[in-house]
Amino acid sequence: MWSGPVGCANHGGGGDPRGASAASRETVGAPAGEERPVSDVSRETPGGDDPGGQPWTVGVDDDTPIGAAAERAMQVLHTATGQLPRPTRRRVFTVANQKGGVGKTTTAVNLAAALAVQGLKTLVIDLDPQGNASTALGIADRHSGTPSSYEVLLGEIPLHAALRQSPHSERLYCVPATIDLAGAEIELVSMVARENRLRTALRDLEGTDFDYVFIDCPPSLGLLTLNALVATSEVLIPIQCEYYALEGVSQLMKNIEMVKAHLNPGLEVSTVVLTMHDGRTKLADQVAGEVRRYFGDKVLRSVIPRSVKVSEAPGYSMTIIDYDPGSRGAMSYLDASRELAFRPSPGPINREAQP
Repeated sequence: MWSGPVGCANHGGGGDPRGASAASRETVGAPAGEERPVSDVSRETPGGDDPGGQPWTVGVDDDTPIGAAAERAMQVLHTATGQLPRPTRRRVFTVANQKGGVGKTTTAVNLAAALAVQGLKTLVIDLDPQGNASTALGIADRHSGTPSSYEVLLGEIPLHAALRQSPHSERLYCVPATIDLAGAEIELVSMVARENRLRTALRDLEGTDFDYVFIDCPPSLGLLTLNALVATSEVLIPIQCEYYALEGVSQLMKNIEMVKAHLNPGLEVSTVVLTMHDGRTKLADQVAGEVRRYFGDKVLRSVIPRSVKVSEAPGYSMTIIDYDPGSRGAMSYLDASRELAFRPSPGPINREAQP
């Protein structure tokens, strides 16, 4: 698979994450006889950086919504650690949805990156054989046999032996997935306590200073997702604001209730994130309203918009926080991460309003 350049996050003058050459840049507003290069600026990101590393903008007023968003993003990226409060105890989320294409992996990695850039130490455990979360976090060498979640689940290595630091942040880590994970479900079937393998492995985190752990699951309820549900106390469900979005949610909730009844009594759906919201359509608002009616205060107020930049970022082995911190997508995930860190415990689910 082709991937763009890794580790070239644009943090206030560090370079163009899309690798645009100087020849492809425009010359704008330069005095006569002098050319002033401007970085390739997206529709979602205002301004650029001059060759000396001093941020400057072209045709963008800081008082405009776009300018204010860009300024706010840069302030977040340059804020010292400790902006967000550390949780009293480590929070471990299973990020799951049995329907594919809802922004599950995107939400897991971008929430983790947003928390990390604001001073919290985060870990993403990739349980999806496709390994998209690992790719987005910049973990490049994931050939067969590399220490990964596969070996951790089989008990061949402890969790800490598979930890990899993301090249984009000193506070962001990943337990990557490799192609070996595709056969893990078959191998787990014959193992003793097969649904408890990850819970046992997570004990290795005791004594570490991780604040948040996000477990990215495949879009199915097999043994990989079951291991995640048994190992955690919180479920985070991304739901896209599109037709068929609620399809499968009822079944997912039934499966969660079964796990809670028989395997993990402490399991709760604590957070729901609305993704791919298109404010131009009535359908998006209708879906959002239906989800809020069913899940109540468990739904974050922050909504993730449909964004080209969010879709582009994984192609460069980046999260949106590193790829384009001034974009609407990055700002939305930063807002969602802050809400996750500060919000009170959500209320109970409205059982009479099932989708």
